[in-house]
Amino acid sequence: MKPLADDEADCFRSAMRDVRPLVTTQRAPAAAHRPQPGVRASRGGEAAPASADLRLDSSILAGDELHYARPGVTAATLRKLRRGQFPVQAQLDLHGVTALQGRLILYDFLCEALVRGATCVHIIHGKGLRAGRTGPVLKQTVDAMLRQHAQVAAFTSAARDAGGTGAVYVLLKPA
Repeated sequence: MKPLADDEADCFRSAMRDVRPLVTTQRAPAAAHRPQPGVRASRGGEAAPASADLRLDSSILAGDELHYARPGVTAATLRKLRRGQFPVQAQLDLHGVTALQGRLILYDFLCEALVRGATCVHIIHGKGLRAGRTGPVLKQTVDAMLRQHAQVAAFTSAARDAGGTGAVYVLLKPA
């Protein structure tokens, strides 16, 4: 950065002549709690799967594509899902939540989507680029939960313009 010319410095000093620093001893209160993203829904008496039942795949890396299809789902259907050719009826963004919060929010979201009759949903989990040695925890959590959910017919990483490897399209079976 080059130094100001004398006339520029004089002009700046003149403009700032009456400016005084703020003096305060109070700080803004810390946020008591962060609002949770996404749709919340009641579980209708069902309990979320126990954490012991959730097996994370630590081999999943930030840039890896996710894909899964139950028996009976054709390769053409999976390809159509990957291209974003099914209309998305609900979306969930899990950025900024912990793995435990993400599990609960995702479970509630899927329950609500099924109650509303949705057949395709979009879940943004992020790529986990700042996760360090543990890998992308939310991505692993979403992968494990979707594989275990009985009403999930298939899922695949989203199209590049819809989040790419940081999001998935999920095809749901009608309830």
